[in-house]
Amino acid sequence: MAIKKPVTNELPYTYKNRFVSVVILIFGIVLLFFSIIVSIHFGAADLTYHDVLNAIFHYDLHNSAHVIIHELRLPRAIAAVFVGAALAVSGAIMQGMTRNPLASPSIMGVTAGASFLIAISLALIPGITHLGLMSFSFIGAGLGAALVFGISSLSKGGITPVKLALAGSAITSLLSSLSTATGIKFNISKDISYWYAGGISSVQPQHIQFALPFIIGGLVLSLFLSRSISILSLGEDVAKGLGQNTSIVKLFGTIVVLLLTGAAVSIAGMIGFIGLVIPHITRFIVGTDYRWIIPFSAVLGGILLIVADIVGRMVNAPYETPVGAITAIIGVPFFLYLARKEGRGL
Repeated sequence: MAIKKPVTNELPYTYKNRFVSVVILIFGIVLLFFSIIVSIHFGAADLTYHDVLNAIFHYDLHNSAHVIIHELRLPRAIAAVFVGAALAVSGAIMQGMTRNPLASPSIMGVTAGASFLIAISLALIPGITHLGLMSFSFIGAGLGAALVFGISSLSKGGITPVKLALAGSAITSLLSSLSTATGIKFNISKDISYWYAGGISSVQPQHIQFALPFIIGGLVLSLFLSRSISILSLGEDVAKGLGQNTSIVKLFGTIVVLLLTGAAVSIAGMIGFIGLVIPHITRFIVGTDYRWIIPFSAVLGGILLIVADIVGRMVNAPYETPVGAITAIIGVPFFLYLARKEGRGL
């Protein structure tokens, strides 16, 4: 006699041992905190770790070391954490919604679109506020994504991961060229170069104040969407069979990606490959449940970017290497490996 399996509410995706996942997540948060302390410690002014901890927990306005930490180094560290988290979670959501392992904000034209409209706004609206730049960044992120998906959908045979990557590379090159031409025409090349190099060395406290609510809001929304993205990552037909409104999930998922990427680019410019690499590492650790992937991606993305920023300050001291160059060194070989693996999808 056949034994019936008990009915459960578990979804048909895989996850690793939950206890191990929780332990790793806690370890990651602790490592992130220590990375912040190390990042604040590094700099031209010689500060001790005791100064760093005192400035964080017992701020003294009349202490010059505390002022340096609060006005310069702490905003930089906070920016690295939240920009890394935003880009990593954006990449995870894009890969889950499209079932495309090559999807990420930098490859799919999202960051290039945001940077392009920032260039346009700098050229046409002198003295624009940071909030204005952020608004143009959001619009540009949507423009870049729309162009990539629109071009890919027109190709023969429909959308495939490699076609999306090729369209993203083409649109990124186009928008980058247009931004460069805009900089030359309006004599703002120096301003634009900051956004395309990708860096957090010039982050000011006011930049954090403007962007942080959008990033935090996007991260919270991504956690609410995590279960739905887990279902959608199984395939659209399966998701509909489980009663999910896939159009609504995709709409809100897209809004989250635009919020996170637009805010991240408005702070740090074009920093590539975090959204590609981190979700793959996260899935290797915790499986395919996005209720775990999203918080893990946020923590690991923050760690990766803050460590890359520390490395960028050490490589050619006392000069700084743009953090975008450090992440590219990691991300380009990983992208080529994935592109070769998915090449049969052409």
